[in-house]
Amino acid sequence: MSFRQLEVLKTLLATGSTIATAKSMNLSQSGVSRLLQQLESDLSLMLFARDKGRLIPTPEALILAKDAENVLLGIERFSELADDLRTGVSGPDLVRVGLPSSMWENFAPAVLAEYGRNFPNVRIETFFETTTAITRMIEQRVIDFGFLRYEGEIPTSITMEPVARGVSVCVMHKDHPLAAKKEIGPKDLRGEPLIMLGRQRPQRVMLDNTFQRAGVRQNVRIETHSNSSACAYAAHNLGVGIVSSFYANLYPHLPIVQRQFVPVATQEFGLAKPTGVPPSLATQALMDTLKQQINISQK
Repeated sequence: MSFRQLEVLKTLLATGSTIATAKSMNLSQSGVSRLLQQLESDLSLMLFARDKGRLIPTPEALILAKDAENVLLGIERFSELADDLRTGVSGPDLVRVGLPSSMWENFAPAVLAEYGRNFPNVRIETFFETTTAITRMIEQRVIDFGFLRYEGEIPTSITMEPVARGVSVCVMHKDHPLAAKKEIGPKDLRGEPLIMLGRQRPQRVMLDNTFQRAGVRQNVRIETHSNSSACAYAAHNLGVGIVSSFYANLYPHLPIVQRQFVPVATQEFGLAKPTGVPPSLATQALMDTLKQQINISQK
Protein backbone atom coordinates (compact mmCIF):
# COMPACT_ATOMS: atom_id res chain seq x y z
CA MET A 1 0.00 0.00 0.00
CA SER A 2 1.33 3.44 -0.94
CA PHE A 3 0.70 7.10 -0.24
CA ARG A 4 -0.47 7.56 -3.85
CA GLN A 5 -3.06 4.79 -3.50
CA LEU A 6 -4.56 6.49 -0.45
CA GLU A 7 -4.70 9.76 -2.37
CA VAL A 8 -6.68 8.01 -5.12
CA LEU A 9 -9.14 6.65 -2.56
CA LYS A 10 -9.62 10.06 -0.96
CA THR A 11 -10.00 11.88 -4.29
CA LEU A 12 -12.34 9.29 -5.79
CA LEU A 13 -14.67 9.62 -2.84
CA ALA A 14 -14.61 13.41 -3.21
CA THR A 15 -15.09 13.57 -7.00
CA GLY A 16 -17.02 10.37 -7.72
CA SER A 17 -15.28 9.63 -11.02
CA THR A 18 -11.96 8.44 -12.35
CA ILE A 19 -11.93 11.24 -14.94
CA ALA A 20 -12.19 13.99 -12.31
CA THR A 21 -9.71 12.16 -10.07
CA ALA A 22 -7.20 11.83 -12.91
CA LYS A 23 -7.48 15.55 -13.65
CA SER A 24 -7.14 16.52 -9.97
CA MET A 25 -4.09 14.31 -9.43
CA ASN A 26 -2.48 15.02 -12.80
CA LEU A 27 -2.71 11.33 -13.77
CA SER A 28 -4.18 9.41 -16.68
CA GLN A 29 -7.54 7.73 -16.18
CA SER A 30 -5.87 4.35 -16.61
CA GLY A 31 -3.32 5.32 -13.98
CA VAL A 32 -6.09 6.06 -11.49
CA SER A 33 -7.77 2.72 -12.25
CA ARG A 34 -4.48 0.86 -11.82
CA LEU A 35 -3.76 2.47 -8.43
CA LEU A 36 -7.28 1.67 -7.25
CA GLN A 37 -6.98 -1.96 -8.33
CA GLN A 38 -3.60 -2.23 -6.56
CA LEU A 39 -5.11 -0.83 -3.36
CA GLU A 40 -8.02 -3.28 -3.47
CA SER A 41 -5.59 -6.11 -4.10
CA ASP A 42 -3.29 -5.05 -1.24
CA LEU A 43 -6.23 -4.83 1.17
CA SER A 44 -8.10 -7.86 -0.23
CA LEU A 45 -11.24 -5.71 -0.21
CA MET A 46 -13.55 -4.36 -2.87
CA LEU A 47 -13.74 -0.62 -2.30
CA PHE A 48 -15.91 0.40 -5.24
CA ALA A 49 -18.71 -1.39 -7.05
CA ARG A 50 -18.74 -0.93 -10.82
CA ASP A 51 -22.16 -0.13 -12.28
CA LYS A 52 -22.42 0.92 -15.94
CA GLY A 53 -19.14 2.80 -15.80
CA ARG A 54 -19.85 4.38 -12.42
CA LEU A 55 -17.89 3.73 -9.26
CA ILE A 56 -20.01 3.27 -6.16
CA PRO A 57 -18.10 3.24 -2.85
CA THR A 58 -18.68 0.26 -0.61
CA PRO A 59 -19.30 0.66 3.14
CA GLU A 60 -15.77 -0.62 3.70
CA ALA A 61 -14.38 2.18 1.52
CA LEU A 62 -16.23 4.81 3.55
CA ILE A 63 -14.89 3.39 6.82
CA LEU A 64 -11.30 3.20 5.52
CA ALA A 65 -11.51 6.70 4.06
CA LYS A 66 -11.61 8.23 7.55
CA ASP A 67 -8.31 6.61 8.51
CA ALA A 68 -6.88 7.32 5.07
CA GLU A 69 -7.52 11.02 5.65
CA ASN A 70 -5.65 10.91 8.97
CA VAL A 71 -2.74 9.02 7.43
CA LEU A 72 -2.49 11.56 4.59
CA LEU A 73 -2.59 14.47 7.04
CA GLY A 74 0.12 12.81 9.13
CA ILE A 75 2.34 12.36 6.07
CA GLU A 76 1.74 15.98 5.09
CA ARG A 77 2.69 17.19 8.56
CA PHE A 78 5.77 14.94 8.49
CA SER A 79 6.83 16.45 5.14
CA GLU A 80 6.24 19.99 6.42
CA LEU A 81 8.32 19.26 9.53
CA ALA A 82 11.17 17.98 7.33
CA ASP A 83 10.98 21.22 5.31
CA ASP A 84 11.07 23.25 8.52
CA LEU A 85 14.09 21.33 9.79
CA ARG A 86 15.87 21.85 6.48
CA THR A 87 15.27 25.61 6.49
CA GLY A 88 15.79 26.13 10.22
CA VAL A 89 12.18 27.09 11.02
CA SER A 90 12.04 24.13 13.42
CA GLY A 91 14.66 21.95 15.02
CA PRO A 92 17.65 23.12 17.06
CA ASP A 93 17.00 26.84 17.59
CA LEU A 94 20.52 27.52 18.89
CA VAL A 95 23.90 27.02 17.23
CA ARG A 96 27.01 27.79 19.28
CA VAL A 97 30.29 28.60 17.55
CA GLY A 98 33.78 29.45 18.78
CA LEU A 99 35.86 31.94 16.79
CA PRO A 100 39.19 33.73 17.28
CA SER A 101 38.81 37.22 18.69
CA SER A 102 40.26 38.64 15.46
CA MET A 103 37.10 37.63 13.59
CA TRP A 104 34.61 39.70 15.60
CA GLU A 105 34.85 43.04 13.80
CA ASN A 106 33.96 42.38 10.15
CA PHE A 107 34.15 38.67 9.45
CA ALA A 108 31.61 37.30 11.95
CA PRO A 109 28.93 39.94 11.16
CA ALA A 110 29.22 39.13 7.44
CA VAL A 111 28.81 35.40 8.17
CA LEU A 112 25.78 35.91 10.41
CA ALA A 113 24.10 38.34 8.00
CA GLU A 114 24.35 35.82 5.15
CA TYR A 115 23.26 32.93 7.35
CA GLY A 116 20.28 34.86 8.70
CA ARG A 117 18.83 35.25 5.22
CA ASN A 118 18.32 31.49 5.00
CA PHE A 119 17.88 30.62 8.69
CA PRO A 120 16.07 33.61 10.20
CA ASN A 121 14.70 31.65 13.17
CA VAL A 122 17.96 30.10 14.40
CA ARG A 123 19.66 31.81 17.33
CA ILE A 124 23.46 32.02 17.20
CA GLU A 125 25.73 32.21 20.23
CA THR A 126 29.29 33.30 19.44
CA PHE A 127 32.33 32.75 21.67
CA PHE A 128 35.50 34.70 20.80
CA GLU A 129 38.40 32.85 22.40
CA THR A 130 41.93 31.55 21.91
CA THR A 131 42.65 28.31 20.07
CA THR A 132 43.28 26.57 23.39
CA ALA A 133 39.99 27.77 24.87
CA ILE A 134 37.99 26.87 21.73
CA THR A 135 39.54 23.39 21.71
CA ARG A 136 38.50 22.85 25.31
CA MET A 137 34.97 24.10 24.63
CA ILE A 138 34.56 21.67 21.73
CA GLU A 139 35.78 18.76 23.85
CA GLN A 140 33.34 19.69 26.61
CA ARG A 141 30.47 20.13 24.09
CA VAL A 142 30.00 23.73 25.16
CA ILE A 143 29.97 24.76 21.48
CA ASP A 144 28.87 22.93 18.33
CA PHE A 145 31.99 23.78 16.33
CA GLY A 146 34.87 26.20 16.20
CA PHE A 147 37.49 27.76 13.92
CA LEU A 148 41.02 26.78 14.92
CA ARG A 149 44.62 27.16 13.88
CA TYR A 150 46.45 23.82 13.75
CA GLU A 151 48.82 23.96 16.71
CA GLY A 152 50.51 20.68 17.55
CA GLU A 153 48.67 17.39 17.84
CA ILE A 154 44.86 17.35 17.49
CA PRO A 155 42.99 15.45 20.24
CA THR A 156 41.11 12.35 19.05
CA SER A 157 37.96 13.82 20.58
CA ILE A 158 38.00 16.54 17.90
CA THR A 159 37.57 16.22 14.13
CA MET A 160 39.18 18.95 12.02
CA GLU A 161 38.35 19.94 8.45
CA PRO A 162 41.06 22.07 6.75
CA VAL A 163 39.52 25.24 5.33
CA ALA A 164 42.30 27.85 4.96
CA ARG A 165 45.99 28.52 5.11
CA GLY A 166 48.22 31.55 5.44
CA VAL A 167 51.83 32.68 5.55
CA SER A 168 53.57 34.98 7.99
CA VAL A 169 53.54 38.59 6.79
CA CYS A 170 54.67 41.94 8.09
CA VAL A 171 51.83 44.44 8.33
CA MET A 172 52.54 48.16 8.41
CA HIS A 173 51.03 51.51 7.52
CA LYS A 174 50.87 51.91 3.75
CA ASP A 175 53.31 54.83 3.91
CA HIS A 176 55.91 52.99 6.00
CA PRO A 177 59.41 52.94 4.38
CA LEU A 178 59.50 49.12 4.46
CA ALA A 179 56.35 49.02 2.29
CA ALA A 180 58.66 49.50 -0.71
CA LYS A 181 60.11 46.00 -0.17
CA LYS A 182 58.56 42.78 -1.59
CA GLU A 183 59.91 40.62 1.24
CA ILE A 184 61.05 41.46 4.73
CA GLY A 185 63.44 39.45 6.92
CA PRO A 186 64.65 39.81 10.51
CA LYS A 187 67.63 41.99 9.50
CA ASP A 188 65.28 44.47 7.76
CA LEU A 189 63.50 44.86 11.10
CA ARG A 190 66.60 45.62 13.15
CA GLY A 191 65.74 48.58 15.39
CA GLU A 192 62.18 48.83 14.01
CA PRO A 193 59.39 49.13 16.61
CA LEU A 194 57.61 45.77 16.52
CA ILE A 195 54.07 44.73 17.36
CA MET A 196 54.28 41.13 18.53
CA LEU A 197 51.60 38.60 19.38
CA GLY A 198 51.50 37.03 22.84
CA ARG A 199 54.49 35.24 24.30
CA GLN A 200 54.53 31.47 24.84
CA ARG A 201 52.31 30.77 21.82
CA PRO A 202 53.89 28.18 19.47
CA GLN A 203 53.97 30.64 16.55
CA ARG A 204 55.62 33.34 18.70
CA VAL A 205 58.27 30.93 19.98
CA MET A 206 59.14 30.00 16.37
CA LEU A 207 59.32 33.70 15.45
CA ASP A 208 61.59 34.52 18.38
CA ASN A 209 63.89 31.67 17.35
CA THR A 210 64.01 33.05 13.79
CA PHE A 211 65.22 36.44 15.05
CA GLN A 212 67.72 34.79 17.36
CA ARG A 213 69.22 32.69 14.55
CA ALA A 214 69.54 35.86 12.43
CA GLY A 215 71.36 37.60 15.28
CA VAL A 216 68.76 40.36 15.50
CA ARG A 217 67.52 41.68 18.81
CA GLN A 218 63.81 42.49 18.62
CA ASN A 219 62.64 46.00 19.48
CA VAL A 220 59.21 45.03 20.79
CA ARG A 221 57.19 48.21 21.19
CA ILE A 222 53.77 46.59 21.73
CA GLU A 223 52.86 43.12 22.97
CA THR A 224 49.29 42.18 22.07
CA HIS A 225 47.11 39.09 22.00
CA SER A 226 44.95 39.41 18.91
CA ASN A 227 45.70 39.73 15.21
CA SER A 228 43.03 42.41 14.87
CA SER A 229 44.72 44.70 17.40
CA ALA A 230 48.12 44.11 15.76
CA CYS A 231 46.68 45.25 12.41
CA ALA A 232 44.96 48.23 14.04
CA TYR A 233 48.17 49.33 15.75
CA ALA A 234 50.06 49.01 12.47
CA ALA A 235 47.37 51.11 10.76
CA HIS A 236 48.14 53.87 13.28
CA ASN A 237 51.84 53.63 12.42
CA LEU A 238 52.77 52.34 15.88
CA GLY A 239 55.12 49.73 14.49
CA VAL A 240 55.41 46.69 12.24
CA GLY A 241 53.33 43.66 13.14
CA ILE A 242 54.00 40.06 12.15
CA VAL A 243 50.79 38.08 11.68
CA SER A 244 49.32 35.41 9.42
CA SER A 245 48.21 36.63 5.99
CA PHE A 246 44.90 34.90 6.72
CA TYR A 247 44.11 37.46 9.43
CA ALA A 248 45.68 40.39 7.61
CA ASN A 249 43.28 39.71 4.73
CA LEU A 250 40.31 40.26 7.08
CA TYR A 251 41.15 43.98 7.37
CA PRO A 252 41.19 45.41 3.82
CA HIS A 253 39.57 48.61 5.11
CA LEU A 254 42.63 49.54 7.18
CA PRO A 255 45.42 51.70 5.65
CA ILE A 256 47.94 48.85 5.91
CA VAL A 257 49.95 46.75 3.50
CA GLN A 258 51.37 43.29 4.04
CA ARG A 259 54.73 41.98 2.86
CA GLN A 260 55.83 38.36 3.13
CA PHE A 261 58.11 37.63 6.05
CA VAL A 262 61.12 35.44 5.27
CA PRO A 263 62.02 32.73 5.99
CA VAL A 264 58.54 31.62 4.94
CA ALA A 265 56.31 30.18 7.68
CA THR A 266 52.87 28.76 6.94
CA GLN A 267 49.74 28.38 9.06
CA GLU A 268 46.86 25.94 8.61
CA PHE A 269 43.31 26.60 9.81
CA GLY A 270 40.26 24.35 10.09
CA LEU A 271 36.74 23.89 11.36
CA ALA A 272 36.61 21.60 14.38
CA LYS A 273 33.70 19.71 15.92
CA PRO A 274 33.31 16.90 18.44
CA THR A 275 34.28 13.52 16.98
CA GLY A 276 31.35 11.21 16.30
CA VAL A 277 28.69 13.91 16.73
CA PRO A 278 26.92 14.71 13.44
CA PRO A 279 26.02 18.41 13.19
CA SER A 280 22.39 19.48 12.88
CA LEU A 281 21.30 20.89 9.52
CA ALA A 282 21.34 24.38 11.04
CA THR A 283 24.90 23.85 12.36
CA GLN A 284 26.15 22.43 9.06
CA ALA A 285 24.63 25.36 7.20
CA LEU A 286 26.49 27.81 9.47
CA MET A 287 29.72 25.89 8.89
CA ASP A 288 29.16 26.09 5.12
CA THR A 289 28.40 29.82 5.33
CA LEU A 290 31.59 30.40 7.33
CA LYS A 291 33.63 28.52 4.71
CA GLN A 292 32.08 30.63 1.93
CA GLN A 293 32.98 33.82 3.78
CA ILE A 294 36.54 32.56 4.27
CA ASN A 295 36.88 32.08 0.51
CA ILE A 296 35.59 35.60 -0.07
CA SER A 297 37.92 37.16 2.49
CA GLN A 298 41.03 35.46 1.12
CA LYS A 299 40.60 36.42 -2.53
